[in-house]
Amino acid sequence: MTTRLSHSFSGALRTFSFWVANGTLGLPVLEGIDYQFVLAEEPSALEQVYAIFANVIVMDDDGTVLNAKYAERRAAEWLRSYVDPNYSMEPELEHWERALHEAPPREDPAGR
Repeated sequence: MTTRLSHSFSGALRTFSFWVANGTLGLPVLEGIDYQFVLAEEPSALEQVYAIFANVIVMDDDGTVLNAKYAERRAAEWLRSYVDPNYSMEPELEHWERALHEAPPREDPAGR
């Protein structure tokens, strides 16, 4: 049996990606902070932003996202602390929030 991500999560991820791309992620946390150059020049920073979002997001049993804005804020707070040495996250990220999990194989076993 296979499972697909819910429409709710798909919408949350799409919206998060839009905000990352157009420079409006996590307002007001990143308001007035030009972070896009960092994400363009340091792919690992972009990877960490998405990892935090994905690790923090919570869905109910039906796949409905329950905390998209909170997951976005945690990712934005980390990014702010990365580009602004004077900014401190409160509370600091826990290990599970920033964990980078193993990626799937580069080719799908089913060849699809």
